[in-house]
Amino acid sequence: MNVEMEALYRNNTWIVVDLPKGRKPIGCKWVYRIKYKANGEVERYKARLVAKGFNQREGIDFGETFSPVVKMVTVRIILKLVVNKGWPLFQLDINNAFLYGSLSEDVYMTLPQGYYDCDKNKVCKLVKSLYGLKQAPRKWNEKLTSVLLKMGFVQSLCDHSLFVLCKNDVLVVLLVYVDDIVITGNSISEITKVKRSLSESFKIKDLGILKYFLGIEVLYSDESICLSQRKYCLELLNEFGYLGCKPLSTPIEQSHVVTSKTDKDKKFLENVNGFQKLIGKLIYLSLTRPDISYAVQFLSQYMHKPCQSHLDIALRLLRYLKQNPGKGVMFRKTESFDLSGFVDSDWAKCTVTRKSVTGFGIFLGGTLVSWKSKKQGFVSRSTV
Repeated sequence: MNVEMEALYRNNTWIVVDLPKGRKPIGCKWVYRIKYKANGEVERYKARLVAKGFNQREGIDFGETFSPVVKMVTVRIILKLVVNKGWPLFQLDINNAFLYGSLSEDVYMTLPQGYYDCDKNKVCKLVKSLYGLKQAPRKWNEKLTSVLLKMGFVQSLCDHSLFVLCKNDVLVVLLVYVDDIVITGNSISEITKVKRSLSESFKIKDLGILKYFLGIEVLYSDESICLSQRKYCLELLNEFGYLGCKPLSTPIEQSHVVTSKTDKDKKFLENVNGFQKLIGKLIYLSLTRPDISYAVQFLSQYMHKPCQSHLDIALRLLRYLKQNPGKGVMFRKTESFDLSGFVDSDWAKCTVTRKSVTGFGIFLGGTLVSWKSKKQGFVSRSTV
């Protein structure tokens, strides 16, 4: 708590003033958390002063709140570049990131517990953003973006959390997810300069080689990188009581039409929140487990009114995950960057045509260059 308060004082987060007439201050509270490493060991104990942003009023205490985060598709593309080019991959963390954003609104907060005398007339007028405020992520992103643009980075139009620095033959790529930063490029010396420049504006923590990012473990082997959510998967199984269950070899039954069982069983679940929580976690797990994508995308269509049969399919997925919780996605070094897409289409199970066509397509840069079918040959050229 003392370390947190020192950071707040050092950053001049607020000034203590008298509460103006007609204004109500928002509250604040202390939040305690234990940070763990990828292997489950305790990394550090953390205390954070958080503003009760749910008391804020739109138009008075805050305006715009949207803040972009890096897309997982972008992360995969960069990892493929890293593997093919042999680039180093580093991770940075910004200490007390949200405290760097400057507020344009007048926000008043009650005095933090344990560090000020109880005085109802005295409040904190926030100068900088604070964790818990609705506009805090946006203000931090604006601050970081302005610093990176001054350093010479160019913000991508496709993903606003992707920044690229290109000087002659030197290329540095930077990915931002709130206060977690992944940096890579073809020059270690230039990457070191970027780190040094960021440390002049923010208090950063150099975490070295990227090993654990957003609950995803990054494993390295010869000319390949593997993404795995083993720890997240085991925690999911433990949370729903399936850590000691009997594993299954398939996510759904073989040749099983999912809708047939759900159409017959119309017994709706009483605990909808539990089902929604499970599906939400499975959606995040599918980032590195595409083998469960079909079942998860189907179940996510019934989040508001699920049946018992939907829950049975979701629980079967847990038994399937138990068989190999460390399975993930591997990126191997290849000679080219051509993307090949394979499909086995049955016309979305259309009962009218009852026609099945198997084929394959070659994808380059998001454009379907060619489509060949065993029955129809070349069909069309389109963008996907």
